[in-house]
Amino acid sequence: MIRFESVTKRYADGTTAVDNLSLEVPRGGITVLVGPSGCGKTTSLRMINRMVEPTSGRILLDGDDVSERPAAQLRRSIGYVIQHAGLFPHRTVLANVMTVPRLLGWDRGRARTAAMEALEKVGLTADQARRYPAQLSGGQQQRVGVARALASGPELVLMDEPFSAVDPIVRGDLQEEVRRLQRELGITVVLVTHDIDEALTLGDQVAVMRHGGHLAQFAPPAELLAEPEDDFVAGFVGKDRGYRALGFARPDLPLREEATVQLGQPVVAGAGWVLVADGGGAPLGWVDVNGWGGPVPEGRLHRLGTLAEVDASARTLLDAALSSPSGRGVVVDDGRVVGTVTADEVLAATLRARSGES
Repeated sequence: MIRFESVTKRYADGTTAVDNLSLEVPRGGITVLVGPSGCGKTTSLRMINRMVEPTSGRILLDGDDVSERPAAQLRRSIGYVIQHAGLFPHRTVLANVMTVPRLLGWDRGRARTAAMEALEKVGLTADQARRYPAQLSGGQQQRVGVARALASGPELVLMDEPFSAVDPIVRGDLQEEVRRLQRELGITVVLVTHDIDEALTLGDQVAVMRHGGHLAQFAPPAELLAEPEDDFVAGFVGKDRGYRALGFARPDLPLREEATVQLGQPVVAGAGWVLVADGGGAPLGWVDVNGWGGPVPEGRLHRLGTLAEVDASARTLLDAALSSPSGRGVVVDDGRVVGTVTADEVLAATLRARSGES
């Protein structure tokens, strides 16, 4: 869908921001540009919608040179999300989201309907639509920014460090939201970040850029972790890339059966750790019955640790086991306990899978 053909951006002072970049961004996925500060990733993104003009080379969008389209028209056809959302403070949330549809000439009724639908897609309410940006949290404002980018129904959305200004919990929620929206809507997303974890989490394809605006490697996350192109990529991905690679492994791992009890039910002293669940099978916590027995009170519950879904990666399963006080990670399906795993079992299954591939 997007093709960079020998694209270079050189400024008047001689600084080269992007140097001879050739890259093809596939349609209908998330492509992430990642690298250290000053490597040209944001410049590359902004050349797609002509906020920055290349010095040489060309960028093709669906086979057409973007330089041959009027810049304003091009930008209105592409969704754009930036850090801190970039909302108009004197306009309501709804008015902010209606901006691009109105610029495209849509009548107010159609623009309002599209804006409300976009806000609903990102999890915001009609009450929040009537508020002003300052009346929302940082995470909510960023959701408004995403809704504004989606309101006109673009096939392409550009995101420039969209989550760097929010706290880690909100950031994770927003990442999940973007992944969900991309898959539901089938749009193409190009996202810039300096965070390699975010790149590996979100990207279907990841372009690692190095200083001087050079492309170091362009590959799916699993390939990037398993086969970094050179020492720079290996160093940027991190020394724990073997552990990160577990996030893309799905080992064939039989679950061990785990008996559960409910709050108030009696347990026998000396049975070790016992998993407590509610009447519907949802896990509530662990209780240690070494040297203690009797009806289980809520006050004796220990936290569960990470919960893993049945289709979870080896990394999530391993984390579930390591974070569990019992050493047994709880695996759930639709919120109900289906079994547990230990760290040794996860690692053994992963190594078996690796041996089978070699």
